[in-house]
Parts: sequence; C-alpha cells; structure tokens
Amino acid sequence: MKLNHLKLIIIIGLITSNLFSQDYKLGKVTIEELKEKRHPIDSSAAAAILFKKGESKFEINSSGEWTLVTDVDYKIKIYKKEGLDNANQEVYYYVGGAREETLRFKNAVTYNLVDGKIEKTKLKSDGEFKEEINEDNKVKKITMPQVKEGSIIEYSYTLRSPFIVKFDDWYFQSEIPVNHVEYSVYVPKYFKYRTVITGYESVSVEDVAISTGSFPQQKYTYTIENVPALKEENFVTNIKNYTSILKNELVSISYPGEPVDNIALDWDGVVKTIYDDDRFGKELKSKSYFEDDLKIIIEGLATDKEKIQAIYKFVQNKMTWNDNNGVFTKDGVRKAYKNKTGNVAEINLILIAMLKEAGIEANPILVSTRKNGIALYPNRTAFNYVVAGIEVQDDVILLDATNKNLTVGMLPLRAVNWYGRIVRERGSSNEIDLLDVSHSNENVIILGKINADGKIEGKLRRQLTRYNSLLHRDNYSEVSEDSYIEKLENRYKSVEIGEYKVDNLKEVEKPVVETYSFVENNSVEIIGNKMYISPLMFFTLNENPFKVDERKYPVDFHFPFKDSYNVSLTIPDGYEVEFLPEASSLLMENGYGVFRYNVSSSEKSIQMLVNFNVNAFYVPSQNYATLKNFFKIMIEKQTEKIILIKK
Repeated sequence: MKLNHLKLIIIIGLITSNLFSQDYKLGKVTIEELKEKRHPIDSSAAAAILFKKGESKFEINSSGEWTLVTDVDYKIKIYKKEGLDNANQEVYYYVGGAREETLRFKNAVTYNLVDGKIEKTKLKSDGEFKEEINEDNKVKKITMPQVKEGSIIEYSYTLRSPFIVKFDDWYFQSEIPVNHVEYSVYVPKYFKYRTVITGYESVSVEDVAISTGSFPQQKYTYTIENVPALKEENFVTNIKNYTSILKNELVSISYPGEPVDNIALDWDGVVKTIYDDDRFGKELKSKSYFEDDLKIIIEGLATDKEKIQAIYKFVQNKMTWNDNNGVFTKDGVRKAYKNKTGNVAEINLILIAMLKEAGIEANPILVSTRKNGIALYPNRTAFNYVVAGIEVQDDVILLDATNKNLTVGMLPLRAVNWYGRIVRERGSSNEIDLLDVSHSNENVIILGKINADGKIEGKLRRQLTRYNSLLHRDNYSEVSEDSYIEKLENRYKSVEIGEYKVDNLKEVEKPVVETYSFVENNSVEIIGNKMYISPLMFFTLNENPFKVDERKYPVDFHFPFKDSYNVSLTIPDGYEVEFLPEASSLLMENGYGVFRYNVSSSEKSIQMLVNFNVNAFYVPSQNYATLKNFFKIMIEKQTEKIILIKK
C-alpha cells in the first residue's frame, strides 16, 4: 500500500488566506467564561484550550550567533473533574552540548469564581519542578494552584534555542478541544525553511513581509478555529501520524554578497550524514573484537543460508537489548559486545559487521519506528532505528537481533512502519518496502460433542505462525501454565480448560501449537424441544469494533492475517438438524478483507469452516464505511444459530 493511501493533508510551502481579527491575550478572564458549564461544541469535553498562541522570532548577537526565541500562551477551561489533570503542564528542552536551550514559565494564574467575584491565585515557586530525562534533555513542570471544576488556568513560557536548523513541532491539536490556535513565525530573509503541515484539519496561513527591525523578515501566521479533541480510536498505532502539526526545517542560508549555503538534505544526503558519523560507519569496520568467535560460529558451514542463520542466532542469544532506539551507537560496539547489552544500533551493527566478515553482503537499513512516525521528507531525525538487510535477487532479507523470539526475515512490529532505507558502503541507498510481508496465520481445529444438557465438550488444536506466534511468545513464554490457562478461561469466559499442551514455544522457527480439552457452557440454549447453537462458540465475534459513523484515520490492523476455524460437533442422541445458516462469502472492496462461512451436516454431526482474512496493514479512512459494514455482516453471520430439534 502506498503512502498516499493515508490521505494526510500535507501542505508543503505556504498558502495565503484571511485571518481572524479577534485579540487573544492573557489576563482577560470574564465571569461568563468562569460560569460556563460545558464546552459549546463538545459537551463531553472535560476541559478545553480556549486559546493557544505562539510567536517565534530570531535574535542575533554581536558574534553573529542566532537564537530562536519562542513565546507560548495558554488559556484553559476546566469543565469536569476528569479535566483536572490539565493543572499539570510540562515542556521539554535540550541541554546537551556546548550550547543549550533555556526555558522559563511565567504568567501562571488560576482563576475561580468565588461569591460572584473573580479570584486569582498565582503559581508560587513550589509549584514548579525541573527533572533531568537524560544527560541531553530536561523537562520543566508546573502544577497550577487551586484548580477545580469551573477554573480557568493561564500560563506562558519562553524557550530560547540556539538550534535554528529545526523548529520544535507546533501542535494545532490536543487531547481536548481547542477553540483558537495562532502561531506566528518571523523568518529573516536570509533563511529559507521547508514547512510541512500534517493531519486532517484545515490551517489558514498568512504571509506578510516585515521591513522594520535589524534585518528584513517574512512573517508567517498560522491560524485555526474550533479544533476537535484528538481522540484515540481502535486500530491506531500512533495517533501523532494523523495529528495536525507544523514542522519547519532549514533549507538554505543566503547572506547578501555570499554564496547560498544549502542546509537541507535529500535522502542520499541524510544517509551520507549518518554513514559518515563515527558512531555508525566506523563501527561497521571494527571487527577484531568478534573475529575469534566468528571462526567458531561458521566453522564447517558450507552455505550462506547456514552462515546467516548461525550468526543471527549467536548475536540474538548473546546480546540483550537495553530498550533504547537510535541509529547511532551510544557506548560503541566493542563495549556492547563485551557487556552483552546495547541499544538497537549497537546490536544490529554488530550483526551486520559479523555477516560482512563472513562474506555475506549485509547492509544497514534505516527505519523510523511506529512511535517515531512516518518519514515524510528528508531530514536528520527521520530515522531512529537500524536493522540489517541482505539483498538477494529481487528481495531483501530483514534481520533484527534485538528480540530473541524473532526469526530471520522478520522485524519487530515496532519497526514495521511503511518504508526503510538501505545504506551501502559505496554510497548508494534505496527505499525498502517494510510492509511487504506474508500473512500471519491462526488455524483452529475443534472436535466436540454436544451433550443433552447443552454443554459442549471437546478438544482444540490452535496453530500460530509469524507475528501471531511472535506475540504469543513475547506475552506468554515466561508465564506459568496455570496462569496462562487462567488467562484463557478469563478471555473466553464460560470455558473450563484441561489437558493443556503447547509445542514449539522455544523453537522460534516453528509455529506455536496449542492443544487442550475444554467444556463450554454458554454456546447452547435449550428452549422447549429445541437447541439453539452458536457453532463458533467462544471464537464468535459478537461486537463490531468499529462503532463511530465516520473516521478520519486509517485502520491499522498491525499486520495482514488469515484466521481459519474448522469445527466438527457431534449431535446429541435424539436430535436432528432443523435449520442451518446459509453459506456466505464476503469480499471487501480492493481486496482488503475476505470472509467465507460454510456449514453442513450429516445425521450425526455438524461441520463448519470459517475463513477470515485481512490482506493489508492499513485500510484507508475513505474505506471505513465499507469496512464497518463488512464487520457488521460478518458478525451477523457468525452469530446465526444452528437449530436442533428433538425427533
């Protein structure tokens, strides 16, 4: 599926339009605002941002060093107790390196209506905190005083940054409604920025030349009204991918009488910058630390396939991921190898270096994780993850040694995000489709019998492949059998499980296979001389996961899958089939989904075969209505009853 299926509204460049003339300033709180009981547009809102207003300007000192100064004002209304968390606010800033950012909160006041009068409570010093996230980043937090239902809180902050290549992202949306957002950027005429607005909300932009001041500037003002709350929906991995955000990156600098200094990079430039960094390219050339081990690993192995498998398993078992992403090493591959732990780059660059030394043409693939978002345009922070790739004919074998349950050819789901970029030592690079993966299967076979009292007894075999087996191993390989059976019984309800067995839990190249006996108490209803049977039993999907009428975001199924259910039920003595549901076959438009249902009977038994396939990672939002209806029809068919009648 191509990126344009997301139907994001991406604005590159600038659009001129009229702006709202209303003045938004702090300190102008009215009794009417404090009396307001609910948001006028979204009555369910626990709180709302009445306005968010920002301004970014450039300053230059006598040494010719630029500073980007950003002032931001917030005015927030609390409607319900669920909105009291908005009393806590935080802003992150960078403190690593020779030059640092500084952050200062100010004008922080809580307003309440007390005995018909406006009461102001200012933030004191004990309500402000500073925390160190790591050696490069800090966060300042404030906790506003006297916040209760009906309060209005106001605050502002100033961020001074020496880093002018990339602005902090400006968010037009929040988890609560936003009545008005306004952001002005004053750009010196010497600078040219690439601007991108992502998301689904329409942002107005005004472009005005400013001739006053120490240097000529261009003022860009971005405005939007009545922005709906950004609400999490089912089947969305990273809501930030669909949020309305302004991004700025410096393209070039052109001072009078000097040649143009091109700053922005194309993808080849991004790749070169990363590869030339000592924390990346140089680490790939280091090999003395593993040479003795490698000789033992590949001794006697004749084929590349055997060598790849052996080296991959060695690194996978030796190294433990420290949960840190990154395309650059932190402590270096040599130290990581010695300590048997490292970040993503350290582990996978070790893997690539060992493969190369064994004669395998392996190269790094740069990836943006799902949490990091989609790499929309070439920039230095587009990628935050690196895996190994082996090019064979028209395919690329992907490897990631950070997860001990992965197999050759698979990436962890966190790294399966649209496209990656393979980086070759000789300087070339190519886009790699990360979504071109096989289906993950769940195959269930049930042999059971219906008792005269309506209970169903039987045996079940469940086989899981690829991501289904990976998730099962990640979630349950360290869980005791008794705890797992308890979880199964809680998930399926009305089921008693016995004689449980699981095969291949530690053999990751093989499918996970579960077998167990069960007694099911809730799939047969006896009314008079008839039995009404739900033949899929505890695997029946009873509720449509897609409830809203419209959806702005694509539906993310995490991975393509094929589920199949083969059920055979013995009819109790003295009964015969009165009604069987008709066979059904559904095909969703563009082949996104397939559902096939067939049931038949003989004198002694009922046979059912159900197949449900989802053939894509994502279903675009414009296909949402069709998808919702597809699930509706599928659920209706699954919940149809087989009717038995006494002879």
